[in-house]
Amino acid sequence: MLLLQVVNDVNQAVQGELSLSLWDLAIKGGWIMLVLGLLSIITIYVFVDRFLAIKNASKIDHKFMDNIREYILAGKLENAQALCKAQNNPLARMIEKGINRIGRPLNDINAAIENVGKLEIANLEKSIAILATVAGAAPMLGFLGTVTGMVRAFYNMANAGNNIDITLLSSGIYEAMVTTVGGLIVGIIAYITYNYLVVRIENLVYMLERNTTEFMDLLNEPVK
Repeated sequence: MLLLQVVNDVNQAVQGELSLSLWDLAIKGGWIMLVLGLLSIITIYVFVDRFLAIKNASKIDHKFMDNIREYILAGKLENAQALCKAQNNPLARMIEKGINRIGRPLNDINAAIENVGKLEIANLEKSIAILATVAGAAPMLGFLGTVTGMVRAFYNMANAGNNIDITLLSSGIYEAMVTTVGGLIVGIIAYITYNYLVVRIENLVYMLERNTTEFMDLLNEPVK
């Protein structure tokens, strides 16, 4: 009977440890965990919003430039403009601007296309800097929670005098450890998502430059 009682006590203790959920840990982290939670929501929102925007901007018909070439060589500029307006992407808007400038010096056409491209890229990069800020701020907030948690733990220890109990230190230590982990997790996620979006934008820029260069080469071709 004694052995059975010991086993039951051990099982209850183990179940008590397993019942500590992530939500319970977050609560023990104090107010800093609320800030980190808000930053994590902002990170997810910005990433999803920019990811979808970049994905839509990258959807380009592989026959688009071939059709533009055929229309321009045939002198059908209105058809080329209509094709650009039917495509909702940065490349189409850049090419449309170039077509509208046909007849002017090539440097003016190239400058107009570049200006549109800069505006398109700036629009895609909107809010991405927030991810970089979160990537740097979240770990710092976590370390701040570590410091404040340890200060609380030592404050409780100092006030306890000779009646030092581990329960006096638990809340401060929980805050110190949990905020560090939370800050690192949020910071790592923001850092990875930021760099991922930057790479996607760089690839898009390369694609735009390649196609606009092809368009300018088309305008530079001698008339047959």
